[in-house]
Amino acid sequence: MIETHSWNVSPSEARAIQEDLRGRVITQDDFGDIRQVAGTDVAFEEQGRVTRGAVALLEYPGLELIEHAIARRPTTFPYIPGLLSFREIPVLLDAIEALGRRPDLVICDGQGIAHPRRFGLACHLGVLTDLPAIGVAKSRLTGKHEVVPDRKGAWVPLRDGDDVIGAVLRTRRGVRPVYVSPGHKVSLESAIRLTLDCITRFRLPETTRWADRLAGGG
Repeated sequence: MIETHSWNVSPSEARAIQEDLRGRVITQDDFGDIRQVAGTDVAFEEQGRVTRGAVALLEYPGLELIEHAIARRPTTFPYIPGLLSFREIPVLLDAIEALGRRPDLVICDGQGIAHPRRFGLACHLGVLTDLPAIGVAKSRLTGKHEVVPDRKGAWVPLRDGDDVIGAVLRTRRGVRPVYVSPGHKVSLESAIRLTLDCITRFRLPETTRWADRLAGGG
């Protein structure tokens, strides 16, 4: 069952919701057998007035597409770094509900705990759906890290002060790394492993690539 809350909120109210919900995030492994993994992505239509969300469900570990769902909603929340989930999650929840089966894991195109309030999109989606979730982002939102060795599977910790909030992971030689962090019910170590399991010959996981294609991002 999917939980929800009001999405018609101000930015300050949105930050308060993040602060309230972040205590429910589990950053240890709490999942069973993974047979199907979902990817999520969002794009915009009608010059940004409509948000289009896509969920792609892939077989794991084979990574064959077995189902997908697309949903649309009017865009109601502005683009504000750190509050991306309030812009994207409502339509993603619609798409997840439209699936014929429940994913065993969701890989989000966004941050998990690698977020100023430790509550990025993958955390928010994971808590509301009670699904294991991982954030795999294309760029860094917060934290610092060392240079990542140029070999597939190499990673360095992403740190915010004394806290390790994620991993900067090289998924392919000669390309920019991605930023992996736990979203919900998945440890950092498992998040790295599962992300690499979903990589083929491209920089991004196949889950994200399928969802991006379906959302209309490429």
